[in-house]
Amino acid sequence: MDILSAVFYFLITIGIIIFVHELGHFLAAKLCGMRVEKFSIGFPPKLISKKYGETEYTLALIPLGGYVKISGMVDESMDTEFQKQEPQPWEYRSKPIYQRMFVISAGVLMNAIVAVMIFWGINFTQGQHVEDTTSIGYVAPETPAYVAGLQPDDKIVQINNREINHWGEVQRIINAEAIGQPLTFIIERDGIQQTLTLPAEENISSPQEQFGIVQQHTRAVATQVMSDSPAEEVGMQAGDRFVTINGERITNEQQVIQIVSAHAGEEITIEWERNGEVLMGSVVPTDEGRIGIGIGRDYTGPVRHIQYGFFAAIPAGINDMFEMLGLLLRSIWMMITGTLAFSENVGGPIMIANLASQTAQAGIVAFLSFVGLLSITIAFINILPFPVLDGGHLMYLVYEMIVGKEVPAKVQIALQQIGFVLILALMAFVIYNDIMRL
Repeated sequence: MDILSAVFYFLITIGIIIFVHELGHFLAAKLCGMRVEKFSIGFPPKLISKKYGETEYTLALIPLGGYVKISGMVDESMDTEFQKQEPQPWEYRSKPIYQRMFVISAGVLMNAIVAVMIFWGINFTQGQHVEDTTSIGYVAPETPAYVAGLQPDDKIVQINNREINHWGEVQRIINAEAIGQPLTFIIERDGIQQTLTLPAEENISSPQEQFGIVQQHTRAVATQVMSDSPAEEVGMQAGDRFVTINGERITNEQQVIQIVSAHAGEEITIEWERNGEVLMGSVVPTDEGRIGIGIGRDYTGPVRHIQYGFFAAIPAGINDMFEMLGLLLRSIWMMITGTLAFSENVGGPIMIANLASQTAQAGIVAFLSFVGLLSITIAFINILPFPVLDGGHLMYLVYEMIVGKEVPAKVQIALQQIGFVLILALMAFVIYNDIMRL
């Protein structure tokens, strides 16, 4: 990972998300007639500060959050001096509960709106290029797909009662619903429709596992070749397409991984194609079952372009946002229930920097999609009913609605302090976890 590139794209990504979130609070407060004393991107110490009107605008050193200080509110600043005076009309505490709830929720709403706008923009400008097939080309042995009874040449008609029109829908449904969940397939085999059911206990239990099916019209391609590796020694180059390994016809990257790993330390014969010419050589995979290549999939079948109009792209963007949110909620629930390992599926600033850099290098669409996903993630985290977070402040207001009086300032301060300690502990853990994964 290029460190400078990673840091740059991390700052761009997190800066966009923090700015959007705090802007939501800021605009909502202004709309409700509240005075905003400070608008800060980042946490102290401050780097740049300028006051315009009643508000001080600050860019601070630690880029892990931000805050908007609203007059008459117990917030991250722990300031309670305002309570020594009578409530003023422009203060947070003087406003109706519904306005205060709106101001507290506005950051999360803004993050969600920006995510929808990103996905709307991608759908409107790019549309979707879909792989226009629903037929299976390969089923990996000993995988959930194999256990379910799926076979090559099966045409997938439905998954969990949802019609399938192209391979992207197969991937989306399996990615969203496969982990620890039952799946029901209606497939067409030899012109006859059949129903196949995979029980939850036989399905994949983590995102790292492969469901085990590959669409038709694919080939395995070497995306990169490592220096001083068995693949480089035999003459393979990035872009080479696999033809056979030990005489077995290769149609996808899962076959390559399976065959090579099964022959660790044993000589295998590989045929590959480059510029229409078929080349051949023998290699010995390492003891770890590797030959030193990056492996990918080259789709060669029919492609269909779906173009969205200005208005049609809006529901498509909303749908993309909710799909991302659903996947996030499912992953969190599985970590809570122990189906997914917490340490393997939670990341911090280093992981965000790495992913931001990788997606930026993949292109503007990939980078913006990552920003949209992260924006939804930050929105969800912030709405949790936890002190310091927006959801914690909402709980204070719910308490006030039920009991008829505010949570005492001393209690709010104590909860804020406890929340800060727990958040700092969590941040320390995820940063340590990031470092251990490097």
